[in-house]
Formats: sequence, C-alpha cells, structure tokens
Amino acid sequence: MIAADSLAVPPPVRPHARRPIESSPPVSNGRLAMMVVVAGESMLFTGLIGAYIVFRFAARDWPPPGLPRLPIALTAVNTLILFASTVAMTRALRAVRRDDHALLERTLLITVSLGALFLGVQGLEWTRLVHHGLTLASGTYGSVFYVLIGCHGAHVLLAVGWLAVTTVLAHRGVFTAARHVALEMCAIYWYFVCALWAVLFPLVYLY
Repeated sequence: MIAADSLAVPPPVRPHARRPIESSPPVSNGRLAMMVVVAGESMLFTGLIGAYIVFRFAARDWPPPGLPRLPIALTAVNTLILFASTVAMTRALRAVRRDDHALLERTLLITVSLGALFLGVQGLEWTRLVHHGLTLASGTYGSVFYVLIGCHGAHVLLAVGWLAVTTVLAHRGVFTAARHVALEMCAIYWYFVCALWAVLFPLVYLY
C-alpha cells in the first residue's frame, strides 16, 4: 500500500529573490561636502569683492595721494608661481589614477612648495607696504586691501597646510587609483583658491 505522504504534491520551488544591486552615488559624500564648502566660500568672497568695487568706484583717487602703489611686477611673478602649482596638482591627480606613487609624491611636493613660496612673497610684499605707510589704518583703501587680500591669504595658508598633510599621506602610500577621494577634495580646494586669485589680482592690482 502506497503511503499517503508519497502522493503529496511537493510545494513549488520559488526562485531566489534577486538582491538589489547597490550602485554608488554619482557624486561621493566627500565631493558633495567640498562643493558645499566651495559654494559657501564663493558667497563670502562675492560679498567682499562687491564691497571693494563699491569703495573703488566711489573714491575720487585710488589709491589716495600719499599712499604707496602696489607692486604689480612682483605680484605678477607671484601669480605665475601660484598658477604653476595648479599644473603640478593636475599631474598629481593623473599620477594617482595610474598608481604612479613616485610621481604623485613628487608633484604634490612641488605644489605645496609653490604654494608656500607664494605666501612668502606675499608676506614680503605686505612688509614693504606697511614700511611705506600702507596699513589697516590707512583709510578705506588700506582696510579693503588688507581684508580682501588677507582673507585670500588665510585661505591659501589653510590650503597649503592641507597640501602638506596630503603629501605626507601620499608618502605613506595611503592613496591608490581606487581610493583617492581625499586627494581630489584637496585638489578641488586648491583649484578654488587659485581661481579666486585669478579674479583678485587684476581687480585689486591692475584696475
């Protein structure tokens, strides 16, 4: 006699549910955060530049009589130094994407050195201007000059410090072709401060 259990119809086999494929976001959280920072800093400098333009065109003489002229030739050379650092930074990004650690470390070292040189020349420029009588107390001209250019200098100083830390991390082999978001964030900020100077130099020193 056939057992009843053997005649039972087996339950249908359900296909395994497919797990949703996890896709990475088009923009990483780190890059998104850096874009927010850059947007905020851009708003700050937009306000400072707007104030400078208002004072600049409201004044009859700019700079006022008795105050020293800005060193255009020296600052132009210093500008080329800063812009040259962006070339080195671009090469550093290309190097990390090829896992060329030697070139990455070398180009980052060049970038941070050029940034530090830019700050050193700017500090020398300020020392000479103060010696010739241009200070924060030199009326509106001195105030807006030091606030605007000084604010940019503070951002460059912060960026150079960040670059120095990034260079140390590159020396330790932290960055690879598959993992270098932190390096890209540093590069974005460095490009930002260099782009700001491309606006400030002709506005403040040439016009």
